[in-house]
Amino acid sequence: MSDQTFLLPDLGEGLTEADIVRWLVSEGDTVVVDQSIVEVETAKSVVEVPSPFAGVVATLHAAEGSTLDVGRPLITVASAISTPSPDATPAQESAASYREEERAGSGNVLIGYGTSSDAPTGRRRRPRAAHAAAASSVSAPPAASSRDTMLPAASAPNGHRAEPAAPAAAKRVPLVISPLVRSLARERGLRLDAIEATGAGGVITRADVERSSAARSTAAPVPAVGPVTGEVRIPLNGFRKAAAAALSRSRSEIPEATVWVDVDATALWELRERTRAAGSSGPGLLAYLSRFTVAALKQYPVLNARLDTERQEIVQLPHVNLGIAVQGDRGLVVPAVIGADAMTTSQLDTAIRRVTATAREGRNTTEELSAGTFTLNNYGSFRVDGSAAIINHPQVAILGFGRILDRPWVVDGQICARRITQMSFVFDHRVCDGGTAAGFMRCVADAIEDPAAAIAGL
Repeated sequence: MSDQTFLLPDLGEGLTEADIVRWLVSEGDTVVVDQSIVEVETAKSVVEVPSPFAGVVATLHAAEGSTLDVGRPLITVASAISTPSPDATPAQESAASYREEERAGSGNVLIGYGTSSDAPTGRRRRPRAAHAAAASSVSAPPAASSRDTMLPAASAPNGHRAEPAAPAAAKRVPLVISPLVRSLARERGLRLDAIEATGAGGVITRADVERSSAARSTAAPVPAVGPVTGEVRIPLNGFRKAAAAALSRSRSEIPEATVWVDVDATALWELRERTRAAGSSGPGLLAYLSRFTVAALKQYPVLNARLDTERQEIVQLPHVNLGIAVQGDRGLVVPAVIGADAMTTSQLDTAIRRVTATAREGRNTTEELSAGTFTLNNYGSFRVDGSAAIINHPQVAILGFGRILDRPWVVDGQICARRITQMSFVFDHRVCDGGTAAGFMRCVADAIEDPAAAIAGL
C-alpha cells in the first residue's frame, strides 16, 4: 500500500484558489478513478472534482468552508489491491454497477487528469461476476492481521477455546442505486455516509433522505459571533471576492451615465396572453425584451462593444452574446446566451430558460459566464421599479426593466389603466453620448409599445 496525494488542480478558469463546499467522501472510504470526491466553489461556478487515484481515503487536507490554493494538497489516497468477495449482496452488486456506469459517463474532466484513454465508449452492463468483484472492492473491509483475528488457545479462560476476535469495523460505504436519490441528497446538502439506510442490503432510499433532511431542519443554526456582542461576521467566499473586485473595477474605471423612460407594455402583455390563450405557453416576456434589445444593438453597434484603453479604440463585436442577470443562492451571476443575434424569439426563450436554470444551480460553463457582450437585467422580478445598475466590465452598457404595473396613462387624450414598466439604461460615456443612448432606448421602447410591427420587421 502506498499513499498518493492529489493537489487541487487548475480548474481551467485562470483562478488561484477555490472554496471547499462539501466533501463527497470521508476518511476511510474507498474511491475509484474519476469518482467525484468534493464540490468546490470558484469565482465562477460550483464544480465536482473527480479523483485521479483509486484506493482508500487516508486524509482530507481541507475542511468544508475553507479556501484552498491551487497546487496545495487536497486529498491523500492509499492505494490497495482488494480481493473479490464471493458473497456480495445484490444491493452491493447494483451499487457497484451504478458506480461503473457513472464513471463511464463522467463529464467532470479537469485540466491535467480525467478518464483514461482506454475507457469504454458505451455504457454496457458487466457480467454478474464482474459486479460482485466491483462491489467487493468498494465495500469489503480491509483484511485484519493475524494478531487481530486469532488468540492462542491457552489464553482462553476456564480451558475453553478462544473464539476469533472480530475484525475492526470498517467505515460504512453508502450504497445508492438510484441517481435520483443521490441528486436529492446533494440538493438537501446531506452527506450520504451520514444517512441511515433502511433499504434492502443497506441501500439508501428516497425516504431515508427525506427523513434525514427533516431531522436536520429541526436544528437551529448557530451564527458566528464576532468580538462585538451580536456582531455576525460572514467571510467572503471565492465568488464574492471576484464579484467585489469586478464591481469595484467597473465603478473606478467607467464614467457611467444613466437614463430612463416609462414604457407602455400593454400591447406586449396582451400579445403574450393571446399566445397562451391559443393553447401554447409561448415565449415569456423576457424573451421578447431580449429580441427587441438585440435588434436595437444591431442599429447601435457601438453599445455591443468593449473599450481598448491601451490603444484608445472602441472595439465593436461581430455577434451579440446577451448576458442575463440571474440571482442565485451564490449571488448575482450573468451567464450569456451565446449567438443571441441569430435566434428567433422562441429560440431565445429556450436558451434563456436553460442558462438561468443552470445559473441558479451554479453550473454554468466558463464560456457562458465570460462571453457576454451586453447585459439585460430584469430587476422587476424583485418587485422594484428602477435601478442604476453597475456595468458588467468589460462591457459598455446594461439595460434594465422594472416591474410591470397597472397605472393611469393618457391614450388619445383619455386617462385609462395601462401596464407600465420603467426601463433604465446605464452606459459608458466614453463610447457614446446621450443622443446615442436615447436612440437605443427609444428603439427598444417603441418595439415594446408596438410588438406586432416590431416582430414583423425583424
